[in-house]
Amino acid sequence: MLICQLTDLHLRPRGMASNRVSETNMLCDRAFRRVSQLRPAPDVVIITGDLTEVGNPAEYATLARLLKTHLSMPVFVIPGNHDRRENLRAGLAVASADPDRIHYAIDDFLVRIVMLDTVVPGASHGELAAEQLDWLDRTLAGAPDKPTLIGMHHPPFGCGIAHMDGIALREPERFAAVIARHKQVMRIVCGHHHRPIFGQVAHTIASVAPSVGHQVEFSLVPEDPGAFNFEPAAFHLHRWTPADGIVTHTVYVEQFPGPFPFLTDPEYPGMS
Repeated sequence: MLICQLTDLHLRPRGMASNRVSETNMLCDRAFRRVSQLRPAPDVVIITGDLTEVGNPAEYATLARLLKTHLSMPVFVIPGNHDRRENLRAGLAVASADPDRIHYAIDDFLVRIVMLDTVVPGASHGELAAEQLDWLDRTLAGAPDKPTLIGMHHPPFGCGIAHMDGIALREPERFAAVIARHKQVMRIVCGHHHRPIFGQVAHTIASVAPSVGHQVEFSLVPEDPGAFNFEPAAFHLHRWTPADGIVTHTVYVEQFPGPFPFLTDPEYPGMS
């Protein structure tokens, strides 16, 4: 099974750029076209938040148009701190049993996907209320033997980029305690940090996918206020097999020179 994870689209109304210089609509269009060309095609696409820049209806209309144009496989989304739940629900017809939050489980594939809403309205950091953690605990307990991937926007671990750690998931130990009770959780996939980052939560791997638009500047200097750049846009492709579990590939959106054949010199010492 192939799960394609895109994140941090930051779409804008037509003709507007994100942060004045990032042409996110074009960058997202390019990423969707790249996903549509993958062979074999992903079984499902998940988008882990910050679908838009400010959450207005025109931005969700842009996303709906791009999805219809390029992606034929099922697509599932959750909000990020740049989104507005009410406009997301209306613009993308997202269903969730919870009237206040957008979280749900997808049981139609070989890997169970649990999409978790971590947004705090009016804030950049993420939180999970007690009732959300209870929902997650019950949901995971409902399928203890099925390999499970959790999608969320805010990473539940510190990464050392200080300005991003300040707006990550608050009280991640409460989330980790729930995960520790459910050994079938094989991967936690996140967005928000605009960089490829890997950490550990309880027994499992947690990963952050890069943005399909602009990236956060790498810096481990605590007082760095933060900035973004145009390092190559990418997304994650999570491959599950019974033998290997979940293996994650970083796929770049941009096309680079090549492919060139491997023409090994006859004196190569590893030649059998």
